[in-house]
Amino acid sequence: MTKPQKNAQLKAKEQSKAIFTLSDPVQFLALGFGSGLAPKAPGTFGTLAAIPLFYLMSDLSVITYAAIVLFLAVIGIYICGKGAKHMGVHDHPAIVWDEIVGYLITMFMIPWSWHSVLVGFILFRIFDIFKPWPISYLDKHCHGGFGIMIDDIAAGIASLVCMHLIYFA
Repeated sequence: MTKPQKNAQLKAKEQSKAIFTLSDPVQFLALGFGSGLAPKAPGTFGTLAAIPLFYLMSDLSVITYAAIVLFLAVIGIYICGKGAKHMGVHDHPAIVWDEIVGYLITMFMIPWSWHSVLVGFILFRIFDIFKPWPISYLDKHCHGGFGIMIDDIAAGIASLVCMHLIYFA
């Protein structure tokens, strides 16, 4: 067995030992209201959990929307860091608060429509999954709650730029 295969096997073993407690408010939020517990593609389900939040926020003023997203991102550092520590695994796939914030960044100043929701969803998932530079750099070199959040914030910003080019260029 090669070293990367051993590392992947060890990581999977660590993740399988994680303990989830939805009654704990921090874990409930870190797990994206439970959406991160999906057995397959938890990041995708976490992003889906952000859609109703975007709907509720879509009529807010630009300043209010930005302030809420900034607040969610800042507390996300604590939520994700504490959630990871409690689970005993850095950036466990079930931690999806970062996906929720990343999607809300993607949709900043974008009018609500099913088309925009779908395009934003696809763009954010592409940037989050494939992690082109500098997202990949941030993912590999930043740790703790900040590290969990920053690559999805960067993916959200990259998706936001694409959304604005699509809708306003």
